Amino acid sequence: MDAHVLVERRGAVLSIMLARPERRNAITVAMYAALADAIEAATDDPSVRLITLEGQGDDFTAGNDLGDFLKEMPAPGSGEDIPVWRLLRTLARNQVPLIAAVHGNAVGIGTTMLFHCDFVLAEEDSRFVMPFVDLGLVPEAASSLLMPRLAGRRRAARYLLLGERFGVAEALDMGLASHAVPAGGLRDALDQLVAALLAKPPEALRQTQALLRREATEEILQRMELENGHFGERLTSDEVRQAIAAFFASRTKA
Repeated sequence: MDAHVLVERRGAVLSIMLARPERRNAITVAMYAALADAIEAATDDPSVRLITLEGQGDDFTAGNDLGDFLKEMPAPGSGEDIPVWRLLRTLARNQVPLIAAVHGNAVGIGTTMLFHCDFVLAEEDSRFVMPFVDLGLVPEAASSLLMPRLAGRRRAARYLLLGERFGVAEALDMGLASHAVPAGGLRDALDQLVAALLAKPPEALRQTQALLRREATEEILQRMELENGHFGERLTSDEVRQAIAAFFASRTKA
């Protein structure tokens, strides 16, 4: 398990915490592997009734750690799987009710992973953005399928093509967030939702969660594979190298 992913069993609840606050919880390759391992293990353990996902510090997550990701990416054509793709497939197949508690920034995969959560609690300061095109990349996590279904194609174009930021009101309106939470109330809201779900009959809860996902799972996995292929190809392009170099240069100036 990676030191920046804290996994703790609390009775019937598996708590997962992104714990890299000094880097705004930017997710490394090792963290992706740890997240996938934890969620896969929970799916295979009938005593786990809920999974919660949180982020330490000021943000839920700043998304991909680009430097680490580019360094660890397999060579084109190697056929080697990578942890981020494994995490995304695991989220799509997950059979344990999953609650994300979001605050601050949710960037890139920090937003797209929320499509695969059963509940998303969003504190009022939360900000969502998917800057894939700005980095010369394409969306992932089947967001090119799921975002238009939630928000409509025109609004999806604003968030995926233009990379516009949006807040909690928009996330709630389109159905990306299930609950809006006042500032400072995220912990209490999470505890209350966990308690409400634990009060339900456990097998009925699991089966209903599986039924809610059943129709779309294969379609989502197919879209993920399509996106992943384009994403991998994009990573070798000059356009991506230039966009990412510009990104790092802008951070240095800041």
